[in-house]
Amino acid sequence: MASTSAASTFLQFHSLSSSQLFITKLPNNNNNNQISLSFSSSSKQTSNYNKRVYAKAVSTDSQKPLTQDKQNTPSSLSSKLVLVLGASGGVGQLVTASLLQRNIKSRLILRDLEKAKALFGEQDEERLQVFKGDTRKEGDLDPSIFEGVTHVICCTGTTAFPSRRWDDENTPERVDWVGVKNLISVLPSSVKRVVLVSSIGVTKCNELPWNIMNLFGVLKYKKMGEEFLQNSGFPYTIIRPGRLTDGPYTSYDLNTLLKATAGQRRAVLIGQGDKLVGEASRIVVAEACIQALDLEVTENQIYEVSSVEGEGPGNDTQKWRELFEAARSS
Repeated sequence: MASTSAASTFLQFHSLSSSQLFITKLPNNNNNNQISLSFSSSSKQTSNYNKRVYAKAVSTDSQKPLTQDKQNTPSSLSSKLVLVLGASGGVGQLVTASLLQRNIKSRLILRDLEKAKALFGEQDEERLQVFKGDTRKEGDLDPSIFEGVTHVICCTGTTAFPSRRWDDENTPERVDWVGVKNLISVLPSSVKRVVLVSSIGVTKCNELPWNIMNLFGVLKYKKMGEEFLQNSGFPYTIIRPGRLTDGPYTSYDLNTLLKATAGQRRAVLIGQGDKLVGEASRIVVAEACIQALDLEVTENQIYEVSSVEGEGPGNDTQKWRELFEAARSS
């Protein structure tokens, strides 16, 4: 972790235009770890990005500041390097924040570097690396982006029905099929697990109400992405959440994001066979993805996930293991 002195530090955002994000510790009488983030580039075309935004770096446990833990140093980092796709989305932001809190090295691929400036607080490049890229475009996925990656969490997505989010070919076909295929095709053999967020109902495209949701192909293309991963040879876990709730948090800064809770819907239901229905908290889905990275019971498995009122497993690995095991034996 970077020093808490007033000295400047920086987190390099890798891209073909050699863009960088500079993160500077600011004096703050309230000791709230306020930081200044400024974006600059050697390219004249992007020089208008020289502006500053402010954020506070905090932990997902609101009682414990993320940046003050002396154990959060590069020497104590996990040996894993987790690549996160869709990190600026509702689930992806929560995944990334939780990885950082766990002191797990993370690497992000984002289409727009501007979106990442205020999200993840004061980190050095040993903990968080951000590359500019677009999974929908095969040429954007340079092999150097994937060097050293051991685990992948892909939570990219778009809307099921035509909306402004479909601009620039951001359709289900391009995101859930072409993007997933492009990503998996360039992953190195060092990857030990790929976790893919899909959706319940992907095997029921011709049944009500799923055929309505699939009018523009979102379930069909998610299923095609699933099948490509299953046939890739990489160890995988596919998480199929119900209708996502709690968020999205895509317009919040890190301070708001990391204080997010699942409200009363903390209990987790896990099933297999695309039989589960209901809603799923984005917070629960993000935790399921992280837990699935290392649990042997989840290897080469597909799980449906929903959340209901009651006490849940939180981040207790043993409880998550028991939930995944129970789903396989039911």
